[in-house]
Order: sequence, then C-alpha cells, then structure tokens
Amino acid sequence: MTEHPSLSQAITRAASVLTAAGITTARTDAELLASHLLGISRGELAAAQITGRNLEFDFGSYAQLVADRSQRIPLQHLTGTAPFRNLELAVGPGVFIPRPETESVAQAAIDAVAAAVAAAPHPRDPVIAVDLCTGSGAIALALTQETAASEIHGVEYSELAFAWAQRNHELLAQSDGADLASKLQLHQADATDPHTLAELDGLVAVVVSNPPYIPPDQVPVDVEVREHDPEIALYGRGADGLEVPRAVLNRAQQLLRPGGVVVMEHAEVQAPALRAAAAAMGGWEEIQTRPDLTGRPRMLYARCAAGGAKMGE
Repeated sequence: MTEHPSLSQAITRAASVLTAAGITTARTDAELLASHLLGISRGELAAAQITGRNLEFDFGSYAQLVADRSQRIPLQHLTGTAPFRNLELAVGPGVFIPRPETESVAQAAIDAVAAAVAAAPHPRDPVIAVDLCTGSGAIALALTQETAASEIHGVEYSELAFAWAQRNHELLAQSDGADLASKLQLHQADATDPHTLAELDGLVAVVVSNPPYIPPDQVPVDVEVREHDPEIALYGRGADGLEVPRAVLNRAQQLLRPGGVVVMEHAEVQAPALRAAAAAMGGWEEIQTRPDLTGRPRMLYARCAAGGAKMGE
C-alpha cells in the first residue's frame, strides 16, 4: 500500500513543482488546486490544515492537476472557474479569462449606469446598457447583478465564447433568480456591425467594452495567455492593435443617446491614441483616460454629445 504524504506536504511539494515551472503564484495555485479538488474554499482548506481536520483527498488526481498546471495550462481551465467581482464565472478553452484589472472597467460602467438611473426624469424610464465583445459575459453579468438598469445586452462574435456567456447567464439565474437574469439578453453577433442591435441606436445610456486590442507584433509573454486565450479575443488588428477598438467606439456612438457614456479597456500605451481617435471622430465630450486598480491608464471614458457624428452621416 502506497503511503501518501500529508495534505500540507503534498501542497508544499506541488508549490515546488510549480515554482520550478516558472509560475510566480505557485503556492497560491497549489492551494487553489487542492481546494478545488476537495470542493471547499481556500480559507476552509487553510483552517483544515491548522486544526488537523481529516479530509478525504485524491492524491493521484491532485498530482495530475499539478502536472497539468506545470505545463502552463491556465489554473482557471483546470478549476473551470474564474472570479470576477461578485461572480464565479464558468470558463475554459475558447473564452478569454477575465482579469482583475477589468473589474475597474466594470466599476466605471456600473457607476455610469447608476448615474443614468439617478438622472432619469421618471423612476420607470428605461436605462439600457450594452457590453460589446462580452466574452464570458463578465461585465454584462456584473451590470445585471449590480445595477438597476432596466435592460442589459451582451454581444459576442465567437461561437465558443458565446456558449460560455450563455452558461454564465444560466448560472446567474440559478444563483440570483430568473427575474434578475431576465434583464440580460445575449446576442451572438459582430459588435462592430451597424446592424447589430440597430433597434437600440440612440437609446443606450452606457456602452462598455473590453475588445481585443493587442498589436500583432506584441505577442504576450505569458504562456497561459499566448497559447490558451483565443486569438480573436487578444489581437485588435491593424499595426497598432486599435482597428477593432476604433470600430467598437464608432458603434458605441451610434448606440448611445445624447449624454450617454462609453467605457473601453485598452493597453497602457494606447491611451493617447484612443483619446485622439475619439477626438478625431467628433461627437464625443469629456474624453478621458481612467486608471485601473493598480493606477495604470487602462480605459477610455467619453460622453456622447448631442448631435454627435454617426457613421454614414
């Protein structure tokens, strides 16, 4: 009979394996993989180790998870989940894994929706928000859960990513109720196509987007991103990576009502270029760059002027 190490020893050894594989969050990942396998939180895992609580643990399955992680398969693909604000999102191959910095983008959009609701002349006036390039549905679901918007729409082009967004929409309905989840409608479509949500043109209070924006010559260093995040969610096309973001900005302007707000994530180095694009487009006011959680310039914020320029006008 094979004698296994203790759970604490197994986690320590796993952390060493992951460190040797170049993973900077080795100890955290080792603990998260163990808690995932046990079906408990990381905090519960720590408490069990402190108190000496006996836990049934599959050491063989744990070793396989650690081996997979050492091959730089994303942690979230192994656990099947990724945290985002108050949500636990289902993720896996084919969808971009939401990052903590995008929570700041979601917060800016949530604040803009709250301001639009507060400014509505009548409490029942519709306040509509749209998430373009929704991916896993992270931002759209956060808006659904955390705002009083009457209607939220999430648009995603990728069939694989859209399936994950649908799954997360179902999970929200299970956890928070069908009535709340019904405020969100998901659409598999091109976020830059003027026919997408054309019935909402000029009616939307807030448009938010985390579009693909990486330039073609700036291949991500992290193996997890480079080899596992879908290229369609990473590369924004054009020499500067801003072809898609500019098209999304244009579509946002068509959708927004006068005074409506756009919030868009971008890379640090793209802040001046996106502000310039908004200024050159015309029809935008209060064009700003706002920081993410770490203080880096990571999002464009602008307000749609009355009578702003529209494509084709």
